[in-house]
Amino acid sequence: MLKILMASVVLVASLLAGEVKITAAANLVYAFKEMQALFEKENPGDKVSIAFGSTGKAYTQIVNGAPYNLYFAADMGYVQKLEAQGLTATQPKPYAYGRIGLWARKDSGIDVSKGMQALLDAKVKKVAIADPSHAPYGVAAVNALKSQAYYDAFKDRLVLGENVSQAAQFIHSGAAEIGILPLSLGIADAMTKEGNFYLMPGNWHNDIIQGYALLHKGKDNPVAQKFEIFVATPQARAIFKKYGFVLPNE
Repeated sequence: MLKILMASVVLVASLLAGEVKITAAANLVYAFKEMQALFEKENPGDKVSIAFGSTGKAYTQIVNGAPYNLYFAADMGYVQKLEAQGLTATQPKPYAYGRIGLWARKDSGIDVSKGMQALLDAKVKKVAIADPSHAPYGVAAVNALKSQAYYDAFKDRLVLGENVSQAAQFIHSGAAEIGILPLSLGIADAMTKEGNFYLMPGNWHNDIIQGYALLHKGKDNPVAQKFEIFVATPQARAIFKKYGFVLPNE
């Protein structure tokens, strides 16, 4: 009888469990991996699947029918465009404001604390950024270079990553000596062990307003609805702040 009862409990749990499919900006990789672990711990049986990449590429995938339930973009504008096309189930909302800075490997000998002047170091041959054609943090990087009058001198020395994670990999691998990356990557433990980060003043670049929405393919998904609520909880907000994000209403 006990075995039957236990089997029934497992069956009920499996029926109640579900999965949410999320597409998220690459600058969220460290923060969202922590949130994923916490959410799954608090919701046994529920699974969170996250595809990290550039916001612009994810937008195109959603428009073309990709089966995502939630979209966490690095630029609110992309979420608003989905809303205009009737592809969101909830109104787009900001969840964080991003910052950018310079990052270089410790063994490069480049002093990023000099700010943009670090780019003038003779050791700098290439500068990695995310591709501004579809990555909001790439747009912000170009804005910063232009605002400080460095763009013309370095535009032909830029190495464009598919997203910010690939831009970071270019610096790790030596394909570039320095790069302009999100604060949320630059201060992660894995990055601080190997490199140094310089936070640029916010007025060097455009505001980076990150937004999200529940998509139509998630409106009947209870796990997606739970995760949408979860990202606004104190626990999730603490994780955002840990990785340098400025939060709405703070």
